[in-house]
Amino acid sequence: MSITDRTSTAMDSAEEQIAKLRSQVEALMKDRVTPMVTNAAGRAEAALHSASDTVRGQADALSGQVRKQPLMALVVAAGVGFLIGRIVR
Repeated sequence: MSITDRTSTAMDSAEEQIAKLRSQVEALMKDRVTPMVTNAAGRAEAALHSASDTVRGQADALSGQVRKQPLMALVVAAGVGFLIGRIVR
């Protein structure tokens, strides 16, 4: 067998192995990685909605308190503004 024939056989063998590895990687992606990523994305979306609902509820509660006690809200806002001003200075 000549060097050219052996090189050609080795190339064919390497190409077959690469094709086999490619199909194995594609199968892994389809069977394992894609469902895992989809599951993680679903959980992240659910957590985001939960956090959004919590923040919205807290904002509504704060807004209700400001409506009930507007003078207290002004005093608290002025106090917080004063403290921030002192810290930044």
